Amino acid sequence: MTFFYWFMALAMAATLVPSALYMGIYVFTGADEALDRARKLWNFLRVFTLLGFNLTLWGHVVVAAWQLFR
Repeated sequence: MTFFYWFMALAMAATLVPSALYMGIYVFTGADEALDRARKLWNFLRVFTLLGFNLTLWGHVVVAAWQLFR
């Protein structure tokens, strides 16, 4: 499970940092392409965050059920 936590943290950071950088580029330059990229990366971040939460939650449910019925 520790590997999963680190992997999800890395995936979330890998989308959060570029999203923030592109948002900064948009703020300073006004380039619409940077805003589009920031939005897309932000959406990927939300997907990775929800995926990590759901897998963690249901992983604990499955392990608890396995130990209960074993």
